[in-house]
Amino acid sequence: LRDRAVPLFQTVASALVAEGYRFKVFTPADSVRLASETSGSDFIELTLDATADPPTVSGRTSRGRGSRLVHSERPVKEGKAVADLSDEDVLGFLMEEIAGFVER
Repeated sequence: LRDRAVPLFQTVASALVAEGYRFKVFTPADSVRLASETSGSDFIELTLDATADPPTVSGRTSRGRGSRLVHSERPVKEGKAVADLSDEDVLGFLMEEIAGFVER
């Protein structure tokens, strides 16, 4: 995640800020999170699940919709080993999920 996802998340955050969307990247242990600066409940996060066999990278998304939160979680690329994830896999996941934040 540190070598592949973090730079992609930072690049996307910079592009979003340039377009007027306020997002920031956080990198807690074994994860990377792109979070809205205006709403703590709005984020996209990738986490490494080392307990799975084989280990997987999962994506979680949380969006505030009025007074309720909408959460989703899925593998970044079903059936792909962590070492085989490409930049395109990570970016594809991120682009699919970010659409829900910028289409509002």
